[in-house]
Amino acid sequence: MKKQLHPRYDYVIFRDTSCNRMFRIRSTCTSKESIVWEDGNTYPLINVDVSSASHPMYTGKQREVNSEGRIARFNKRFGFAAHKGEK
Repeated sequence: MKKQLHPRYDYVIFRDTSCNRMFRIRSTCTSKESIVWEDGNTYPLINVDVSSASHPMYTGKQREVNSEGRIARFNKRFGFAAHKGEK
């Protein structure tokens, strides 16, 4: 194998910021941040927005969908009343 050809493949800590869960896996990702893991070793820390710990497909929990229309929300937000019969 040639030297300096492949990226470094080592353990990395991924932190899901939406549910604050962390997990250690091997990856080629790098980070300037680091964290001391449960085993006492220091690993690079990578923050992610969504992982299998928080994604609705894996958790079975769906987000609440607002069924109110966009125009109705705008009118409610800015205090416009519906005027019937006026042109």
